[in-house]
Amino acid sequence: MRLWPFRHAVKGVGARGEKLARRHLKRQGMKILAENYRCPVGEADLIALDPGTRKVLGSESLVFVEVKTRRRDDYTSPASAVNAEKQRRIRKIAEYYCSSRPTDRYCIRYDIVSIVLPDGGEPRIEHLPDAF
Repeated sequence: MRLWPFRHAVKGVGARGEKLARRHLKRQGMKILAENYRCPVGEADLIALDPGTRKVLGSESLVFVEVKTRRRDDYTSPASAVNAEKQRRIRKIAEYYCSSRPTDRYCIRYDIVSIVLPDGGEPRIEHLPDAF
């Protein structure tokens, strides 16, 4: 019996995806503040600071990043796994994080980094800023 391709996560795929996402975000000029931030309401894959928004928005952005990694995207994109429930949870994590830190001067943003790791091929990274 063959499982649906993304039901069974291969060990290390998520960790590899997060490493690629960190590298990608750093290349975009973002500073990683936290990795796998855990709190009572859940876990954020990455929390970053985007100084590039200062000119446009007047302040830096505090970015909560959800990383979704798959080996294939034949059936659906990895980003489609960030459904309404997952978005709600990420917003709650952001509220918790901001409640214990001086974050008033930052804009808050929610990004998705979608990564496909095809066997024998180059990783495909898609960064969706302000995804929800």
